[in-house]
Amino acid sequence: MRVLLGLGSNLGDRRRLLAEAVDSLSGVVAVSPLYETAPVGGPSGQGAFLNLVVEIDSDLSARELLGVCQRLEAAAERVRTERWGPRTLDVDILWIDGVTVDEPDLEVPHPRMWSRRFVMAPLVDVAPDVAPAGWERQVEGDVRQVGRLDDEDS
Repeated sequence: MRVLLGLGSNLGDRRRLLAEAVDSLSGVVAVSPLYETAPVGGPSGQGAFLNLVVEIDSDLSARELLGVCQRLEAAAERVRTERWGPRTLDVDILWIDGVTVDEPDLEVPHPRMWSRRFVMAPLVDVAPDVAPAGWERQVEGDVRQVGRLDDEDS
């Protein structure tokens, strides 16, 4: 099954944390460029996020994928103190081909992905067919592409 995951970090060595998370995923098909963006929501004074989207091929259920996401966040020592607060690693299930989930702790497709430029810009890099026509006019926020995860100099 085709799965799209969104990863972001705004604490610590952001690039290293993202690289370690991507390296630990099974079935990686594609990794978007990195995008830097100001935080959306949450407390003021947070540092900028690095964001990317990863396409994986997986046979795991949505619930099992949520467990993978939570384990990656725990490995990065993510601490949840406030909603949309700073974090070492955030991993969201954005899309699973042919799967819709609407549960209190899990929604697929991700309910806010369509309105966030920091999700849609990297998503279009790896899965342009998933983006709705005219998505650029429907999203908020500014992003700046800052290279690829494996770039030494970016």
